[in-house]
This record gives sequence, structure tokens and C-alpha cells, in this order.
Amino acid sequence: MSSSETEGPDADRYSVEPEDTRRSPALIATAVALPVAMIVAVLAIAVFARQHPTREPLALGSVPQPQATGQACTTLLPALPSSLGDYTRADLARPAPPATVGWQLPDGGDPVVLRCGLDRPAEFVKSAALQVINGVNWFEVRDPASGITSGTWYVVDRGTYIAVTMPDKAGPTPLQDISNTVAKVLPARPIDPAPIPN
Repeated sequence: MSSSETEGPDADRYSVEPEDTRRSPALIATAVALPVAMIVAVLAIAVFARQHPTREPLALGSVPQPQATGQACTTLLPALPSSLGDYTRADLARPAPPATVGWQLPDGGDPVVLRCGLDRPAEFVKSAALQVINGVNWFEVRDPASGITSGTWYVVDRGTYIAVTMPDKAGPTPLQDISNTVAKVLPARPIDPAPIPN
């Protein structure tokens, strides 16, 4: 075919695109796969973050703990479990109160807080009702009229007072697990309630 036969109005139909202007199948596949991979990565990060949410350190106020550095507290604190049922050990905001440990649910919320070395609670008198949990005597302080859905329990038979404040929804597991540790590492002592006020 002569050059004159290929020229004319239909000549463009037979022209071939230069090699560098055609789309490579590998380039197209990469262009499609890259956004898909990014979406999958974002979803994976979101799922991981939901399963492992970050908790803020617990900010706890100070209360009188005159025996916080005593033998009972220095023995008890390292022996406490890292988890109490679904509650896991929480970091405390600095400055943290002495002889204090907290546990929280994975997504945060109301914590379980243990403080060791406290003064005898004013409500703990000779007529106070005690509850024995796994060999440990506990005394509960709660104001039913306040509507607060948490209470504070005191260990009253180990020579120092140990308080555990926890939400009602935590159930019995925290006190049971803490009782097991207390009974294991601290010897029982006679209880010493205050006289009944006149």
C-alpha cells in the first residue's frame, strides 16, 4: 500500500498510539488496589482501637492514710491482682495518692479503687454489721438516701484499714479477688470498732 493510500480522512483510524500514552494493566491495578488497601487499613485501625481503647489515667484525690507506708500496705500492694473480673489495672494520674490502686473496664467508666492504711471509718462501731468474704471481715459504708450507685467497703480485721470503693455494677468479683489476696498475705487481727455513741 502506497503512502498516498493511507493518507486521507480515514488515516487516523489506523494510527497507533505511542507506547507511552497507553495505560498499563499493572498501573490500572495499582490505581484500583491502593485506595482499597487504604480503606481496609483505616477499618482495621478503627476495629483495633475499639477493642483496645485508650484510658486516661485515673485522677484520685488524697484522703488521710496514716499507715500507707506501713508493713501491711507494702506487703499487700505488690500482691494485688492485675485484673478483677473484667476490670484491669489502671494508671493513676500524678501525683498519685500513696498506697492506692485502681482498676477500670477496658472502655473506662467508674473504677474500682483500693486505698490502704486509712483511719478507722467513723461509722465502724461495735453495733456495725460485718460481712465475711473468703475469710476477710468487711464493713460497708453507704448512704442509701444519696442515690449514689457505688459503695465503699473496709477490711477491718488486718491491723490496718483497707478501703475499696466500687460501682454496684462491678458485682461481687472485685471483693472476692481482693479478699483472696488479703487473706493470703496479711494475717488476721482482732477487730477494733469504736464504742457505740451515746
